[in-house]
Amino acid sequence: MATAQLSHSLTVHKASKETVFPTQITNEHESVIMVKKLFATSVSCITYLRGLFPESSYGERHLDGLRLKILREDKRCPGSVHIVKWIQGCFDALEKRYLHMAVLTLYRNPKEPEKVTEIYQFKFKYSKEGATMDFDRSSASFEKGTKSKDIKKASVMMIRKLYMLMQNLGPLPNDVILTMKLHYYNSVTPRDYQPPGFKAGLNSRFLLFEGEPVDLQVGLVSTGFHSMKVKLTTESARVSDMERSLFQENNTTEIAHQGLDCDEEEEECNKHIQRLNFLCNQQNPESSRKKRKFSIPVKVFIP
Repeated sequence: MATAQLSHSLTVHKASKETVFPTQITNEHESVIMVKKLFATSVSCITYLRGLFPESSYGERHLDGLRLKILREDKRCPGSVHIVKWIQGCFDALEKRYLHMAVLTLYRNPKEPEKVTEIYQFKFKYSKEGATMDFDRSSASFEKGTKSKDIKKASVMMIRKLYMLMQNLGPLPNDVILTMKLHYYNSVTPRDYQPPGFKAGLNSRFLLFEGEPVDLQVGLVSTGFHSMKVKLTTESARVSDMERSLFQENNTTEIAHQGLDCDEEEEECNKHIQRLNFLCNQQNPESSRKKRKFSIPVKVFIP
């Protein structure tokens, strides 16, 4: 959707009894609730602090001193209605354990959707054994039987880091278009499956940045049943030196500017860099039979 960028800021609020994340995670059902809330909170944070929707499109929740803005269906802002439906579609794919990656993309020219200005990747994995947590690239990790309080602590830290990053990024162009693509695990996803609000999409060959892109790792949270990893790619001119030191991975020379966070075995990605442009093949041309299934929104543009 085309949007004119607004300006929002994070407000610190006194502690509240309201909770965003569940206090206990002892089974897969509680885990998927946790991951869905973490995903919805992250998308809400991004759209709010990047000024994509007006204040009326958000409700308010409190989390450990943060006053969070949670996106809701605002009839006065049709764009918010569509984003909420996209989030609900992701929930359906998460519950079925089909969703591999949700990619929130911002671009400027409706005729050139492959020429992007900012990308947010949410990568999901599923497991019934063990849990590892690497939310800040430190040595922090948890073995099988991760405690709920540790998972909540890591989730709160991820949201805080995301808020800090969003508040310090340089502004977006005055008018941007927002879309979301969903990538699936081919081995378990039915060929005809489409979550609510999405339709089958043609597998585009690449994404392109006009400027110099930089990858920022926000974090990874695991529950023992699910994990969610968040990564941002934006133009380097929007990123301060402080943000580079806090969010860029160590030794990023080989992985920077490569776009979608693809494992070769899982994604069949063939990546390369050409001049200062940003390219990421989403399939190996020689392995078209193995191209990954993905979906695009039923509705993208709002008058």
